[in-house]
Amino acid sequence: MADVARTAGVSVATVSKVVNGRYGVAQSTLARVQQVIDDLGYEASLGARSLRRHQTNVLGILVAEFEPFSTELLKGASAAVGATEYELLAYSGGGRGGDVGWERRYLSRLSGTLIDGAIIVTPTVITSDHGVPVVAVDPHTGPSGTPTIDSDNRAGAMLATGHLVALGHRRIGFLGGRVDLDSAQQREDGFRQAMHDAGIPVDESLVTIGGYRPETADGPARSLLDRDDRPTAVFAANDLSAIQVMTVARELGMSVPEDLSVIGFDNVPESALASPPLTTINQPLQQMGAEALRMLVDLIDGRERASHLRLPTELVVRSSCAPPRRDPLSR
Repeated sequence: MADVARTAGVSVATVSKVVNGRYGVAQSTLARVQQVIDDLGYEASLGARSLRRHQTNVLGILVAEFEPFSTELLKGASAAVGATEYELLAYSGGGRGGDVGWERRYLSRLSGTLIDGAIIVTPTVITSDHGVPVVAVDPHTGPSGTPTIDSDNRAGAMLATGHLVALGHRRIGFLGGRVDLDSAQQREDGFRQAMHDAGIPVDESLVTIGGYRPETADGPARSLLDRDDRPTAVFAANDLSAIQVMTVARELGMSVPEDLSVIGFDNVPESALASPPLTTINQPLQQMGAEALRMLVDLIDGRERASHLRLPTELVVRSSCAPPRRDPLSR
């Protein structure tokens, strides 16, 4: 601010008035100071601004790490913030802080001085005392007292399983997600319900946990496929796991979808780029991010709205599923 004042030939107090939009500055002086601000690239410190005004006009989106799911949410929040008076700060511990309670540590670093509110993606713990308004996206524990947004995971899983059943599959494997996530449990429940509705017993030896990551899904995928009575189809609880299933299938000499049908969940961009393009369940991730941001702004501004929003899921048919061409027990 002193640099701006010296260059513009005015006092620091005058620059402060211009920066903070206060009255008492002649129009010609205001224009000259603003030009110098633009020329020098001056920006007020967020910390200093928050101390003066108790507000930064910055919202945070906090994630354990940046991966396809959280990146799509971020795209939606970023698109929606343009219609507000806020800026958006994305913050991650780079995967180092993904253990239980990571969101508390992140909030303690940012709240009060850098952000006016936060969107937390898949938080492990939600409490009523965060220091700033908070909206949780897909929390581990499901909807709670904190405003939350998720998609209809159970209905989506039923769509995925029903699609495989409609193609003629009866021996269907399920590669589940993280056991600590409510949404992962909802997807398994949807799989089991759809199998029950179709009158097909679930073979428990074909139900395993993939953990939502390629590296954690690799071993379970091999255990499903490297057997004489392997399934004719696999429903993986997220796209990255489903893509890994297809990779393992190729390594074991199988062709997708001729020898094995695979369906995923999420519809992240990687699913359309897979070989073959992955049939999946779309949860509207960018819309979820946008709605989370709008919900947070309403919360900060004191506007009442429902504390939980659940968005619909839908089937996206591509090329990774086909009717079974063999009896899995006839080898």
